[in-house]
Amino acid sequence: MTENGRGTPLPDYLNRWVATQRWFASKGHIPVLHSIARWSLPAAEPGVEIRTYLVIDSTPGEDSLYQLPLTERTDPLPNGQRALVTTVLGPDGKARFLYDAPYDPAYASAILRIILGEGSSLGAEDAGGRARGELLLDPKDTPLYTVAASRVLTGEQSNTSIIFDTRGADGAPARPVICKVFRALHHGENPDISVQAALARAGSRFVPEPIGYVEGEWDDPDRHDGRARGHLAFAQEFLPGVEDAWRAALASASAEEDFSREAHDLGVATAAVHADLATMMPTREATRAVIDAELAGIRERYRIAVAEIPSLAEYRTAIETIFSRARTAPWPRLQRIHGDYHLGQVLNVPGGRGWVLVDFEGEPLRPLKERNRPDVPLRDVAGMLRSFSYAAGTIELTHPERSAQVAQAWADACREAFLDGYAERSGLDLDAQGALLSAFELDKALYEAVYETRNRPTWLPIPLAAIDRLVDLAATSRHP
Repeated sequence: MTENGRGTPLPDYLNRWVATQRWFASKGHIPVLHSIARWSLPAAEPGVEIRTYLVIDSTPGEDSLYQLPLTERTDPLPNGQRALVTTVLGPDGKARFLYDAPYDPAYASAILRIILGEGSSLGAEDAGGRARGELLLDPKDTPLYTVAASRVLTGEQSNTSIIFDTRGADGAPARPVICKVFRALHHGENPDISVQAALARAGSRFVPEPIGYVEGEWDDPDRHDGRARGHLAFAQEFLPGVEDAWRAALASASAEEDFSREAHDLGVATAAVHADLATMMPTREATRAVIDAELAGIRERYRIAVAEIPSLAEYRTAIETIFSRARTAPWPRLQRIHGDYHLGQVLNVPGGRGWVLVDFEGEPLRPLKERNRPDVPLRDVAGMLRSFSYAAGTIELTHPERSAQVAQAWADACREAFLDGYAERSGLDLDAQGALLSAFELDKALYEAVYETRNRPTWLPIPLAAIDRLVDLAATSRHP
């Protein structure tokens, strides 16, 4: 079943199709996919087969692992043209229709049944792979959901999320559910699941309630035991009809309305989540070795930024001063954090619930092992401060006729209110950690500058202006 130890080759039509998907990381080339594991899900609908493949890209220099769920139907899926991968001939010589499974209601129902423990276990068919569902809710509190309808959330880059309209045992509409199907897989716990599960155990009202997940196991000759394990899918409470904080902030900045109350409450919510994570998950001391390693990483990112944006070299002395101050500043204990925190990762839930944080995967391009390490909570704080700056910068770019000072004043007010809310809930003296916070803000702005240079050059002025402001503030700072 293997070819040169690299699994079973997949048909070329799957290689070509995967190359067009948003979640495929190596844009610009057609992969050479091999299946290293495969399992099936039971389909309640006749004429449907559901198979999930774990596939590696065997192209030289590539070793990414992807999850590829497919459904094969004897009849076309109604309104399924968008999800059609190809048409193949079955053993009987008749056409079979192959679909990207998350768009198929048969797959959606099957994956939710597995998570809720209502379906039979998933069966391994190839190369030693297997998978199982795990419920995070107390079984006695678990509703007996049935799926009334499902649809795929649009706009995602690295995952595919299915939204379920559900009904309870009595047939009445029940709360909706969202199931994130992870496309790029790694050995180890996905922090989106482990972090949210920990927050739910703490009773946090600032995250959606997790429902359960699917975990897989597959062969991996590079590991000492020859096996790898990782999360394949994650179901949680879905919050319909809500607006994320980015849209809310952008609307406020555009209308030149005060957003400081919302920013203050967001600071409180952020600090509350950090406090719960410090209680529920491991922490560790920020030793001198840890600090030096962190600052070495930041300096390396600055070097990369200068290579792509040579004008940043003129800030070298001032930026080194910021990094040196951060080294001697007081560092808090390291703990689990959000890891990719910005306004788009927060939802404004009506009815008094307020801000809810989502998507705890961390930066998708960082190795999973790094994303599961304790980190500095001020990294999240810096990320949100940069997000307020981006909202103001977006208004400046899209409305050049407006005063840039007005947009900057809006961002400054949000920044101050957010920091006040965070300090109020956490009890931290953020002034005492100002040098450290400046270093993390600068690190984030340098990352943004490289991203904009590569992807949206016309947006480069936003992070460059932030770098300039941070350097100016450092020149007049009272921090030693």
